[in-house]
Amino acid sequence: MRPKTALDRATLRLSVVMPVYNERLTIRQILASVRATPFDKQIIVVDDGSTDGTAEILAELAGPDLEVIRHERNQGKGAAVRSGVARVEGEVVVIQDADLEYDPADYERLLAPIIAGDADVVYGSRFTGSPRRVMLYWHAVANRFLTTLSNALTNLNLTDMETGYKAFRTDALKPIPLSSPRFGIEPEITAKIAKRALRIFEVPISYHGREQWEGKKIRLRDAFEAMWAIWKYALTDDQEGSDKGYQTLRRMRRLQRYNRWMWDRIRAGVGRRVLEVGAGIGNMSRLMLSSDLLVLTDVNEQYLALLRRQFGNLESVRVDCLDLDALDPAAYRQLELDTIVCLNVLEHVEDDERALRHLHEVLVPGGRLLLLVPSLPALYGKIDVALGHFRRYDRAGLADLLRRTGFEVESLRFFNLLGVPGWFLNARILQRDAVPAFQSAFYDYFVPLARLEDHLSLPAGMSLIAIARKTG
Repeated sequence: MRPKTALDRATLRLSVVMPVYNERLTIRQILASVRATPFDKQIIVVDDGSTDGTAEILAELAGPDLEVIRHERNQGKGAAVRSGVARVEGEVVVIQDADLEYDPADYERLLAPIIAGDADVVYGSRFTGSPRRVMLYWHAVANRFLTTLSNALTNLNLTDMETGYKAFRTDALKPIPLSSPRFGIEPEITAKIAKRALRIFEVPISYHGREQWEGKKIRLRDAFEAMWAIWKYALTDDQEGSDKGYQTLRRMRRLQRYNRWMWDRIRAGVGRRVLEVGAGIGNMSRLMLSSDLLVLTDVNEQYLALLRRQFGNLESVRVDCLDLDALDPAAYRQLELDTIVCLNVLEHVEDDERALRHLHEVLVPGGRLLLLVPSLPALYGKIDVALGHFRRYDRAGLADLLRRTGFEVESLRFFNLLGVPGWFLNARILQRDAVPAFQSAFYDYFVPLARLEDHLSLPAGMSLIAIARKTG
């Protein structure tokens, strides 16, 4: 059976983004090779300010499959890649240099893991066994050094981070904000796909390297630029252009101690047939994969695509678009769900009482709702607004809401008292729209101390955790 995230080879459309700068000697041949590959293609050539006659040749070669974008001045490979990616329409993207170092005949090998549904990103490695031109030793040393440094900071195990052959699912690449103007684009892409926990494969490719007299444009200064980019993008949370909710979910993914603590507080109530409302990017979903049935839902298409890529091949997992504001309980009753996990979702719903009544109708008799919501209305501030929160809850009000909607409250406790001062400082006093990443990471180290509250009856906390059973 084909994996749920596989692509149809027969109908696949491939977008080839080709940055070009002064390549009149090779542009005809590389375009002929790309056009000869057995894929339905969109070819996007970005002429990055060529002055050697490349632009005129491109005008001659124009056709319905070839779009040419012209930069009036040379801006660098990274800028050209950004211009090309912005125009991509195919399901898969390949970045193709124009200098004949990389052979389009390798497309089949490069795309195979993506088509099979196994990968979101594929790197073509020059160092894993395929035919390659023997080149200068110190160039190879520099490449391996940069790859090792990148691997150390991204926790990947690539053999060739600097490869010019990278293929992407379009829905994985397009949301990534890119900013490097020149050859720093390679470590930038690597750092950002690592942070997004995308599935990365590496395949061997052939390589026909050039020397500088043949037109190779990388110089010593580009190695230093790459080193700077590796440090910059590995150690900073550079996600301009992405929504605050996504930034928060990404940061939460890295808080392993905190996520495990939250899971330990609800795991006793988790049954065998589970619906997770607002699964986001799957931070908690990973901990529920032993369920007989796990239905992961969200309303955000970007999150749903990521969930399908991560979990879509598992027979016990189903991924659905579900909007709590428009939930039809009848669509889920036949699944005989005994558990609904709803963590940091209800505060995003304008009519929370109606949403809870619908969730009540979805559950089998005696089924449980595991609910986590932000608490302490006095903490409501700029971060809540940025995240789309309608409210924060007090304990008595939440208990009453659950009872009105047909639930018997089995447990209702505050959670994460230690996080209150930081939230108040950032949301109310400093008027920030997000908790800084370094603060979140620092806090994760103190989770063992925060766990002491499990043995106490707290008067307050960042959140409320409710375990409620369906009655009636």
